[in-house]
Amino acid sequence: MRDKSPLGLHDDPISEFERWFARAAESEIRLPDAVALATVSASGRPSNRMVLYRGIVDQGLTFFTNYTSRKARHLEANPHAALVFHWEALERQVRFEGEVLRLNPEQSDAYFAIRSRPSRIGAWASFQSTPYRERDEILARYAEIEARFEDADVPRPDFWGGYRLVPDRVEFWAGMPHRLHDRVEYRRRDDGWERHRLQP
Repeated sequence: MRDKSPLGLHDDPISEFERWFARAAESEIRLPDAVALATVSASGRPSNRMVLYRGIVDQGLTFFTNYTSRKARHLEANPHAALVFHWEALERQVRFEGEVLRLNPEQSDAYFAIRSRPSRIGAWASFQSTPYRERDEILARYAEIEARFEDADVPRPDFWGGYRLVPDRVEFWAGMPHRLHDRVEYRRRDDGWERHRLQP
């Protein structure tokens, strides 16, 4: 364990996060962009799952999904969520909480266009989070979509797109000796960010 904390004290937590993420991306960590997304249903029931972080847009952290998925239904009912990045090999963690907004269609189109062709076909083939009986069903639908777009580009379906979480609270955590971990919390205020350390 390190004796000296790696925590910087940048005034802007988004800039600080980008520095941390760059370190994780340069390391040998597999899927440094994997992040836990927690949402809450209209009835107050929480749910958590892993998604892939896809960059900063308008000071928000972005991810993409099917708009009929369980997570999307939660966000329609309660547009607040939390994200947690945990990079065990680096003994670092970053937590975000805030409001979630849909990206505009042009932003979703731009990301969809850089996905691999099989992934774009897969987005059309899946009615995400809905039950089905046999795997052959979804494989048959994939083949059907593949044939439909055989000689054409695969456009973004209107039921698929992006979100951005605009944080009002961010916490940076660094593992330290004797479980005296270092934590720095940022909270958004009208005039910027308020920053303070938290006890472990």
